[in-house]
Amino acid sequence: MIAVPHAGPGLTPVVEPATGAVLGGLPVDDPSSVRAAVDAAASAQRSWAAVPAVERAEVMRRAALALEGMRVDVVEWIVRESGSVRGKAAHEVDSVLDEIRVASALPTQPYGHLLPDAHGRRSSARRVPLGVVGVISPWNVPLLLGARAAVPALALGNAVVLKPDPRTGVSGGLVLAEVFRAAGLPRDVLRVVHGGPDVGRALTTAPDVAMVAFTGSTAVGREIGADAGRLLKRMSLELGGNNALLVLDDVDLEAAVSAAAWGTFFHQGQVCMSAGRHVVLESVAGRYLDLLAKHADALVVGDPWRADVALGPLIDEAQAARVDSIVAESVRAGAEVRAGGVRDGLFYRPTVLSGVTADMPAFTEEIFGPVAPVVVVADEDEAVEVANRTEYGLVASVLTGSPERGVALADRLATGMVHVNDHTVEDDAFVPFGGWGASGNGSRHGADRSWEEFTRWQWVTVRDRVRPTPL
Repeated sequence: MIAVPHAGPGLTPVVEPATGAVLGGLPVDDPSSVRAAVDAAASAQRSWAAVPAVERAEVMRRAALALEGMRVDVVEWIVRESGSVRGKAAHEVDSVLDEIRVASALPTQPYGHLLPDAHGRRSSARRVPLGVVGVISPWNVPLLLGARAAVPALALGNAVVLKPDPRTGVSGGLVLAEVFRAAGLPRDVLRVVHGGPDVGRALTTAPDVAMVAFTGSTAVGREIGADAGRLLKRMSLELGGNNALLVLDDVDLEAAVSAAAWGTFFHQGQVCMSAGRHVVLESVAGRYLDLLAKHADALVVGDPWRADVALGPLIDEAQAARVDSIVAESVRAGAEVRAGGVRDGLFYRPTVLSGVTADMPAFTEEIFGPVAPVVVVADEDEAVEVANRTEYGLVASVLTGSPERGVALADRLATGMVHVNDHTVEDDAFVPFGGWGASGNGSRHGADRSWEEFTRWQWVTVRDRVRPTPL
């Protein structure tokens, strides 16, 4: 069981978005307690890095077993704390298990190579841990997006200080800490701190933090990147997206609508990979809109803890108001609501907008809500131009009856990931996940790429004895 303190003075309430009920309370750290956590992690890291690789791998395997044993409790926390439907919460746990299992193979992989040398030395290069990695994770997929950086960093001999979003401090922080405590990870190698922007900045700027791994909005990512860059820290920024889903005229439209609806409405659209713009060829746009609106109208919205629903609540009032505002402003600019557009507290009906143009907020903004703006284009060239008309470059999808046609378009899309005949919400523990431009400096997560992300090179030469030099 995950032990969560009862709400009380000096604690931040853990709130269930669907009902507003307080589920518990979490401590609030400040910059001084962040510094203490970093100091403790830095001290513990030296011993952890010296642990034999096979033993670090075994800790990872025990962590996977521990999470399996907590699965029911963890799924419940993700549902209640983040507003996830049960299927999404269960998939998130499965994805974290994949992350841990893939990371368990990292410590025993080759970590260097021999180099030629013209001076009679043994010359080699080896990968060594960075030290302390600061991980700042978001609320939307809280367990996975914290684990995706923390787990491989730990496996490769680093210590981690994790700051989850305050809205999901249990599933984004306490769960991972409990999993690794149960796995026998030495004390202080993983520390969790709670709080808002002041705590995040204290972690980013702490002298003993060698790297900052941030997942969240582009606006905050730019601030963190500026701080980390000024202090010459390594940084990994996985940021937002305004992702295009291209629908061509030779596709099975009913299948396309199914994939597109998943891409936009999954987790209420609160995923960086959500399909934020449906770019549809004119010859099939009318039928596509009819089918998508019908699909949206059939989806059930409600409390995912107490009912079997397709969509749960948005995370908080600010997010719900923002989604509502983007839809309203786009309608005033000429868009038409074909389905949804209705808000009940934090619950927002899946929404389909037609008549969307490139100057409307529904086109330009990362909505982070269950809204499908449909943009009609004349041909493939215009579809590519419209899809690329954004500062973001995370992911795109092409839905077509011809895989060759889809691949040809994929070559022209300026995104870090492209899926042909699939939705945009795709991830695996072993792929180079990440985006370009305002979507971050990623594409370094996953399997062997974690060596590049969470270690650095050290060149070592050895002579049998000291030799005199000419001076």
